[in-house]
Amino acid sequence: MANLKGMSGLDIHAMVSEAQGFLPLWVGKTYQYDTGMFGIRLNGENKQKFSLIIETGKRVHFTSTLPAATPNPSGYSMFLRKYCNGGRVLAISQPGIERVIDIEIGKSEKRFHLLVELFDEGNIILTDGEYTIIQPLRKHRFKDRSIFADEAYTLATHTATASVEEFTTILQASDADTVRTLATQFLMGGKFAEEACRIAGVSRSEPAVSAPADKLFAAYVSILKKTEEERSPCITKSGCWPFLLGNETAVESFTTFYEALDQYYPRGKELVTPPKPKLTREENIRKRQLDAITSFEKKIERYGVIVDAIYSHYTFVQEILSTLKTASATTSWQDITKILKESKSESASAIKSIFPAESAIDLDIEGTVVKLFVQDSLEANAERYYELAKKFKRKRTGAFAAMERMVITPKKQKTVISLRKKKWYHRFRWCYTSDGVLMVGGKDAGTNEEVVKKYLQGGDTFVHADVHGGSVIIVKGNTEKNDEVAQFAVSYSNAWKNGNLTADVYAASPNQVSKTPETGEYVSRGSFIVRGERTYTRHVGLGVAIGLQVTPELGVIGGPIDAVKSRAEHYVILRPGQYEPNDVAKKILRILRDKYGDEWKSMKNVLNSESIAAFVPPGGSDITEEL
Repeated sequence: MANLKGMSGLDIHAMVSEAQGFLPLWVGKTYQYDTGMFGIRLNGENKQKFSLIIETGKRVHFTSTLPAATPNPSGYSMFLRKYCNGGRVLAISQPGIERVIDIEIGKSEKRFHLLVELFDEGNIILTDGEYTIIQPLRKHRFKDRSIFADEAYTLATHTATASVEEFTTILQASDADTVRTLATQFLMGGKFAEEACRIAGVSRSEPAVSAPADKLFAAYVSILKKTEEERSPCITKSGCWPFLLGNETAVESFTTFYEALDQYYPRGKELVTPPKPKLTREENIRKRQLDAITSFEKKIERYGVIVDAIYSHYTFVQEILSTLKTASATTSWQDITKILKESKSESASAIKSIFPAESAIDLDIEGTVVKLFVQDSLEANAERYYELAKKFKRKRTGAFAAMERMVITPKKQKTVISLRKKKWYHRFRWCYTSDGVLMVGGKDAGTNEEVVKKYLQGGDTFVHADVHGGSVIIVKGNTEKNDEVAQFAVSYSNAWKNGNLTADVYAASPNQVSKTPETGEYVSRGSFIVRGERTYTRHVGLGVAIGLQVTPELGVIGGPIDAVKSRAEHYVILRPGQYEPNDVAKKILRILRDKYGDEWKSMKNVLNSESIAAFVPPGGSDITEEL
């Protein structure tokens, strides 16, 4: 059973069996929405469009709608795009009935496995065709396996039990009752284990060692077969099922299991109900007054309808009141109630309720139920409702007068600003290209070493200005903005200190970069040997923009001019010049403060000289433009 905590192994078994019918598929873009939620676009053989939603540790299934893409793609989503985009899904499988999905992808004569783990906190792991890990979403070292790049991925070993003999052996080795043994030893989970007991006619509390293994095995096989071939997906009060269990009642049925899962689980952040805006005291009073007026008008209308109904059916109402008044003088209300229940007359059936303590009845007058007091005349009953209508008319008039006297001061809307969360690369020089690819560089010899040793991975690009001294830049993914990458490298190099207007830049792959010198050579700290052919970009213009990014998160950004322009609301442009870095940072701060005016007060924890100085190149600079 799939519930809000996640899908069971048998749910995954059903989902995988269903998904195999959609093959072949081709992989489109991958999106990451938060730390554990991903979406993958897929294309079918006949141009059908599919979307796969992944929530690590919880669920994987096709969906009709993916959440809206985030403005800046995450590093791991870009990594998956690089390896998987355009690839063909060759197979979708599950090891045994473990909570693991294995998506095999073929691309350019290579094969990859995208493994989605739904147990514990979950994980997404990309391996090569031999199950050697290329990169996991989350790195872990467990007692019996390690989830790190270049290590072998250990697949789960539990398989579906293939024979009654094997099934019997497991049952007889258990010291638990039948339902617990089925749930844990055969990974069925509690509800499916109970269903197996029900099908086999075995008490769930019977010791597993004495339970009839042949009957339980037959029930187990029938449940597997239903998930594979005989699905009847539905949602019940307890969860979402690939088929309806014997003790469940379907609330809603579906043609496919993925449609049921898609309906059952929240589909993403865009479905979250936004919080209601807070109102001022005056606005709350005005809202209550409007609600009260609406209530008064409904009561005025109802009492008017009642008065009209009484007088429109004068003879009918008068006859019932007179008859009951006469009867109550000599007969108890208990006996009157009994007589009315036994009577088949139209008048008796119109009396819906009797209130002996008040000598009153509820009378249905052509669809309008009216409470009438038997001891009062018809006119007195009608007058009572007429006076109630007048009372609420006076209240409505008073509420309108109070609203006219009140002056509402509009609430000043407070701007909610989401501060940028601290990321690992914020310790270095960093920037995103205008097409969303992360660039990270060292600030000195020590951080140059750290950037390359810890963060340069397969699929990245090593970039450096062709001058002595400067940031080592690594590009985390494929980008079409190589001009921005080159400008990032030359602007944070000694070319800036030297006052150069242009410089050359080269790029290399990670396997060309080494700290191992040839015999007789020496490699200083922060420097590297690049062997093989390099890709050069000549005469790259130096320039840096520094500005304030407001959405989706608030923070100072700096780097290549076009990259910053695409994200910053206000920014300045620097070229090599005469002013020291600290002086330049203070000037930029004053300029940006002036741009935002009083609004700057809500940003002062982010917009300060220290955060700006982190992006000012070493050496002299001039401010050449501001926006």
